[in-house]
Amino acid sequence: MTKGDHLGEFELVVLLALARLDETAYGMSIYDEIVATTGRDVSVPAVYVTLSRLEKKGYVTSRVGESAEDHGGRSKKYYTILPAGLSALTLSRSMYDSLWAGVSLKPRASKS
Repeated sequence: MTKGDHLGEFELVVLLALARLDETAYGMSIYDEIVATTGRDVSVPAVYVTLSRLEKKGYVTSRVGESAEDHGGRSKKYYTILPAGLSALTLSRSMYDSLWAGVSLKPRASKS
């Protein structure tokens, strides 16, 4: 993984939330998934900005659906993970697994 193609922490969270959802995932459903699974208080605009960045990186694609009454008559924008996004998730998981290997969370004895 080169410097330009790694996932930032929030990009990872957004991609994982999207991976948990089906192809009917849109911005608010991704936001709801993040809040429900992580308990984090994230901003809705941050989710949309991150989805846009992931799309520019070639990790997700979007399509505009039919207009929806529950969306004020506007069309929802649906997101799907592309193979490059799945690869980025796999690489991130491998990196974190490697970092966690051998980590002990036991308090160390003080040297004083």
